[in-house]
Amino acid sequence: MPDFQQIIAEYNRLTKEASDPKNFSRLAEIGEQLMNLTDKAALAKDILKLEKLINDNEELVKGADSELANLALAELPHLKKKHQDYIDAFHTLELAAGSADDKRPAIMEFRGGAGGEEAKIWADNLKRMYLRFAEENNLKYAFIDDNTILFGKNSYGLFKWESGIHRVQRVPTTEAQGRIHTSTASIAVLPKIEAQEVTLKPEDLEWQFFRAGGHGGQNVNKVSTAVRLIHKPTGITTVSTQERYQERNREICLDFLRSKLWEIKEEERLKKLDATRAAAVGRGMRSEKIRTYNFPQNRVTDHRIGVSWYNLPSILEGNIKEMLQTVSVEMTSHKELEALNPEPSKSHLNS
Repeated sequence: MPDFQQIIAEYNRLTKEASDPKNFSRLAEIGEQLMNLTDKAALAKDILKLEKLINDNEELVKGADSELANLALAELPHLKKKHQDYIDAFHTLELAAGSADDKRPAIMEFRGGAGGEEAKIWADNLKRMYLRFAEENNLKYAFIDDNTILFGKNSYGLFKWESGIHRVQRVPTTEAQGRIHTSTASIAVLPKIEAQEVTLKPEDLEWQFFRAGGHGGQNVNKVSTAVRLIHKPTGITTVSTQERYQERNREICLDFLRSKLWEIKEEERLKKLDATRAAAVGRGMRSEKIRTYNFPQNRVTDHRIGVSWYNLPSILEGNIKEMLQTVSVEMTSHKELEALNPEPSKSHLNS
């Protein structure tokens, strides 16, 4: 268990240092440390407050006043549940910790691949898995469109290694002969890029507006609130239909476009590096086959690190924290090793 008192003390120390004129030359360094600690320190304070409340209630339960004891006893399950939620949120922050990009919100795009209708179903299954994880870990999210989700801050560090091809082997519900089919779905994970980081010229943008239909009331169904944005130089098209107001859908399209342009620049940068160095600093690309979900064997295998988990139904219900953590630790340590030693890797990780 983390030392929450120590985290708060460190945060307070850094805050005091930041306000001291003598540390003017170190403000950037102190600011980065504070940014890394701010959310953790806030959660640490909430956790310690709840722990005190739980201890106080447990003392009341033991006391002579039966009325107070019953009230305290009734409140304890709620307090303990809230305490566990905060602990889980703290661990999620720790899991997402890393570079500045890791602290960004993440945009995840899900697409069915080889396998026809079964591939579309599989893409939806994967999307549900990540949404269940987000709900269980108090991670905010919003739909950009039916296939694309924007997750809250720190989520890029959580999900960046999920980019790639996810393969499933199972008997589809539509399969009358009971044969096992192999289908695929692709996931692209992009960091949300701020407006000042990517320059967009107005003359390069073509805006189209249309009625979204579906849920959302009369404003969505009778007014052209849905937005399609085309970037003329690259042909990239982004669409947002989920919000009730056109202005918000415009903002979402711009966010998605900036992230896609960032991805293009990142891939161009990696192509300029030699193959080994590119692997060391790179990230999961959408064309890389990364994982197999084998239903007959109740197995999930990550091919990059050679590790399997044998609790497939639980994983598809969103219990993926252990898997995310294992992949993050293995991939990060492997790439740090390659960055230090540019010789071809002889580890168990597969290309």
